[in-house]
Amino acid sequence: MADSKKILVVDDEEDMVVWLTTLLEDNGYTTISAYNGAEGFKKAKSEKPDLITLDVSMDQESGVKTLRHLQEDPDTVNIPIIMVTGVSVDIKHFIERNKKIQMPSGFIEKPIDKDELLKTVGRLIR
Repeated sequence: MADSKKILVVDDEEDMVVWLTTLLEDNGYTTISAYNGAEGFKKAKSEKPDLITLDVSMDQESGVKTLRHLQEDPDTVNIPIIMVTGVSVDIKHFIERNKKIQMPSGFIEKPIDKDELLKTVGRLIR
């Protein structure tokens, strides 16, 4: 099983947070959640999760800006991040061109394929 690895779910849609946390917890992971990028960054620093799922489009602070903050901070730089997006091709191209941001550990497109998500999570936090 997952050995109670901790996953931070960051998404501004409550339904998506509930769906993701339920799926992950049903598969043996411990979850914490945040509803915007700024809150997600604070929880990443304080909770030290083993992995972060990060929505791209959020109010207050976008997932791309949060990704940059996570990658620049020594406390969070080594946490694998899966970007969750409905526009992964556009986001991938944007990040590839942006010199201040490294590619995240993975991308999952909405609507989320639960098997693909679980496989990606398992690969990143063995």
